[in-house]
Amino acid sequence: MKLVFIEGPGKRDTIKKYLGNDYIVYPTKGHIRDLPAKSFAIDINNNYQPTYEIIPEKKALVEDLKKKAKNAEAIYLATDPDREGEAIAWHLATILELDKDALVRTAFNEISKKAVNASIADPKPINYDLVNAQQGRRVLDRIVGYKLSPLLSKKIHGKLSAGRVQSVTLKLVVDREKAIKSFVPTEYWNISVDLIKDNQKFKADLLHYKDKKIEVHNKESVDNILSEINDADYKVQSVKRQITYSKPSAPYITSTLQQDALSKLGMTLNTYTKCAQSLYEGVMIAGEGKTALVTYIRTDSTRVSLDAQFMAKEYIIANYGENYAPKKFHEYNSKANAQDAHEAIRPINLKYTPEYLKDKIEEQYWKLYALIFKRFVASQMNYAQYDSLTVDILANDYKFRSAGRTLIFDGFTKLLKPQEEDKNTINIPDLVEGELVKKDKIHTEQKFTKPPVRFTESSLVHEMEVQGIGRPATYAATVMTLFNRDYIKLEKKALVPTELGVEVTEYLEEYFKNVMNIKFTADMEKQLDDVELGKLKWEDVVDNFYNDFSNQLDYASKQMGVSIPKAEPVLSDIKCEKCGAMMLYRDGKFGKFLACSNFPQCKNTKNINQSNVQDTGVCPKCNGVVSAKYSKRGKLFFGCDNYPKCDYISWDLPIEDVCPKCGEKLFKKYSANNKITIICNNKGCTYVKD
Repeated sequence: MKLVFIEGPGKRDTIKKYLGNDYIVYPTKGHIRDLPAKSFAIDINNNYQPTYEIIPEKKALVEDLKKKAKNAEAIYLATDPDREGEAIAWHLATILELDKDALVRTAFNEISKKAVNASIADPKPINYDLVNAQQGRRVLDRIVGYKLSPLLSKKIHGKLSAGRVQSVTLKLVVDREKAIKSFVPTEYWNISVDLIKDNQKFKADLLHYKDKKIEVHNKESVDNILSEINDADYKVQSVKRQITYSKPSAPYITSTLQQDALSKLGMTLNTYTKCAQSLYEGVMIAGEGKTALVTYIRTDSTRVSLDAQFMAKEYIIANYGENYAPKKFHEYNSKANAQDAHEAIRPINLKYTPEYLKDKIEEQYWKLYALIFKRFVASQMNYAQYDSLTVDILANDYKFRSAGRTLIFDGFTKLLKPQEEDKNTINIPDLVEGELVKKDKIHTEQKFTKPPVRFTESSLVHEMEVQGIGRPATYAATVMTLFNRDYIKLEKKALVPTELGVEVTEYLEEYFKNVMNIKFTADMEKQLDDVELGKLKWEDVVDNFYNDFSNQLDYASKQMGVSIPKAEPVLSDIKCEKCGAMMLYRDGKFGKFLACSNFPQCKNTKNINQSNVQDTGVCPKCNGVVSAKYSKRGKLFFGCDNYPKCDYISWDLPIEDVCPKCGEKLFKKYSANNKITIICNNKGCTYVKD
């Protein structure tokens, strides 16, 4: 029997239907291993290494999956096709003790018979660059959340939280509210004129004065202009007629689908997330059973496969005619930092039209699917074509313009009509340069600039995408966290920061400028993208962030008289001889010591025999002797015995041997449990020896 691990149980039946009886499809129901909920679990002094544990409520599930895996003919890790899914696959592989390079990773961009079977037939090794990008994100978020939240709680009140993406998103809402409250309206005037030729009236708007854009800000200026144009001749300066084209929008990506689901369908983020996930995993179709309808719904790429483009072309020709299908497939540009790991969101099979599915699936699923279907098909249709006309008319150095267009060929608008009638469609009489037209009436309209509008859930998601904050999989969850923390609220479908949200933002901006800097946060996302591409190490990304962050943390703590949270205990591989539980490495007044994890039931402690590190090495700076030293907190490091003449120090011991792979210097690395590893000093070399 072959075993396929997936994340959500919602797609189990759909996948099982395609794979047949030789496969067991086993859902993990999301993460099975993670950082502990109640401890920091990041070893700052050991290159930010995280300590993972099996999520308590998943322990029984893990025991079950181990039993099933032990007797499986083959194992496939078919978690979601993104960074988080790759990390879950890695955690699974670690728990099951699978070989590091085993061909077990398989992922489905769409849950169709063709895609599922093709992926199972061609498994790959786990992509550790993807895993590392996710690890980097997880560690960064844990550092920010764990270190800042106690400070917020002490400074303000209660159990408050901060987050790397969460807090800067809150800042967007707070900044917008401040801009609205501080807004001072500016007066301006619009001036237009009704003109007549051959009994046909048309409108022209004031645009320029002496070829410079004109802005009118008070009634006095309006009166001056009226005095100059009221009795003037209105002469046609130019007539420009051309064929113009309107291009369809790209297929949906996560952010644009979220925005349209909220603004056009009136969905909440929670409802949208549920519906989109169900369309990807499979919904019940009356008379057909559970069927997946759309491709993976967390993507920032507008790309679609060649197969999908041909499928769309066949559909367009069959339903609209040859002239609606372009001779060359359209291509759409994704944003600069798009990962492009998956296709855009599209239907899997165009036989499932909205008309076919009407009354066969739940209404909210149907509405969202209809959006996706029409947007995708329209994106593959020919451009709409217009006869466009622009006329400029002069009156005593004042230039008025009349512009409009008439539809020649409807193209994609035959399927995806604009929500409103085309406002640019106006009738302009035949005009020639140099002729005079009759003035009928001049219109003036006083207006005032309006303040920025509050964000809606939809426009906030769009702003997060534009600013490069977070990733498609995090947009909805981040906004929902702000609601759950009582940092924002809804007023008439608009997002308003609460007093608590404003207070938290102002405090963080005072002490943690990088955390609250939008550009800085976006740059962190770019660095994580580079980790995914293998260009950076996640530990280096975290280290670059932590150096400044720790200084800001120290300063804020001193200003407030708040103690920085102590480092959490690290799990050892030593068993307690009294009760059998695992011992923990803890920091004490006189350095590190071992304490039973079963405290307070078991109060056993043990000293760590640090004096057994007797090895010495050769100093790379002065060729002197390097020996073991201990910091005031009992932390082991190595330093040159010629100090202070030589200031060489290192966490690892330099030895005389050189790397058999690259010839660089070798070091002895001592772990907290006294395990010794020989490592190469060359970052690009993978040589390791126990």
